[in-house]
Amino acid sequence: MKQLIVLLGPTGVGKTDLSLSLAEYYHSSIISADSRQVFKGLEIGTAAPSTTQLSRVQHFLVGMLDPENYYSASEFEHDALAIIAEEHKRNDVVIASGGSMLYIDALCNGIDDVPTIDDKLRSEVYDLYQKEGLEPIKSQLKLLDPEFYNQVDLKNYKRVIHALEVCLMTGKPYSSFRTNTKKTRPFNIIKIGLTRDREDLYNRINHRVDVMMEMGLLEEAKRFYSKKNLNSLNTVGYKELFKYLDGEWTLDFAIEKIKQSTRIYSRKQMTWFKRNKEIHWINLSLMSEQEAIDQIKYLV
Repeated sequence: MKQLIVLLGPTGVGKTDLSLSLAEYYHSSIISADSRQVFKGLEIGTAAPSTTQLSRVQHFLVGMLDPENYYSASEFEHDALAIIAEEHKRNDVVIASGGSMLYIDALCNGIDDVPTIDDKLRSEVYDLYQKEGLEPIKSQLKLLDPEFYNQVDLKNYKRVIHALEVCLMTGKPYSSFRTNTKKTRPFNIIKIGLTRDREDLYNRINHRVDVMMEMGLLEEAKRFYSKKNLNSLNTVGYKELFKYLDGEWTLDFAIEKIKQSTRIYSRKQMTWFKRNKEIHWINLSLMSEQEAIDQIKYLV
C-alpha cells in the first residue's frame, strides 16, 4: 500500500528540519502544505525552505506563483493529488508537510467542489472589505445565505468573504455547495503531529522572528509594500511591517506584534489539530530528531 506521511503542527515547531531528514530516509519528495510558501518572493516571511534545503530534497508547491495570483485549498487538493500520484510511481512513501489547516484537510479528506471566483468579482469584494470593513459583507451574506451565516465564525474574514463571493458568483447559497463528504484516497494516510512544550515553542517563535529580521524581512516587506492589499500578503509578518511602513507603529513595536501574532496563530493551529483523533503526536521538547524519526518509522 502506498503511503502519505502528513507532517503537521504549529508554526515554528520544527516541521521543516524533520521533514527533510524523514524525506532523506525514505528517499521521498516533500509537498508543502503551506498556503503562503506557494508564492514567489515571500521566502523569508513564510519561512520557505532555503536554497540549501531545496537542494537536499525535491519540494513541490513552493515558490510557484506570483503573489497577485489566487490559490485556493481546492486547487491545492487537485495539484497535490496529481503530484502524489506521480511520485508514488517511483516511491512507496511521499511526505506532505505544513501547518495550513484547510490545506491539510483538503488533502486528507477532500474539499467540496466550490466554483472558481473570477478575478473581477474577487477584486470588487476585497475593495469593499478594504474600504468599509467586514460589516457590509456580513450583512450581504446573512441575506443571501442565512444558513451559513449562522454557522461560520464571523470573525474569520476570509471565510465570510469567500462565502459571499460564491453567493454572488453563482446566485446560489454557499451552503448549497457544502456536502462535508469525506473522500477516499488511493493511499494510506499517516498523520504525524509535532508539538513542543509551550515555553519551548514560544522561545523558538520569538527567535525565528529575530532571525527573519536579520535575514531581511523588512526589505522583503518593502518590495511588496505597493501591493500590501493583496490577499497573499494579508498574513503575519507582512501586516505588522506594513503598519510600520505606514508610519503607524515603530519598528520595535511591529516586531513584538509579529511575535505575539505568531504565538496566537500557533495556539489556533493546535486547537484545530487537536480535534483530529487520527493524529499521532510527537513532542519534540522531549526527544531528539532521531527518536522522533524512529517513532514515525514504527507507524509507517
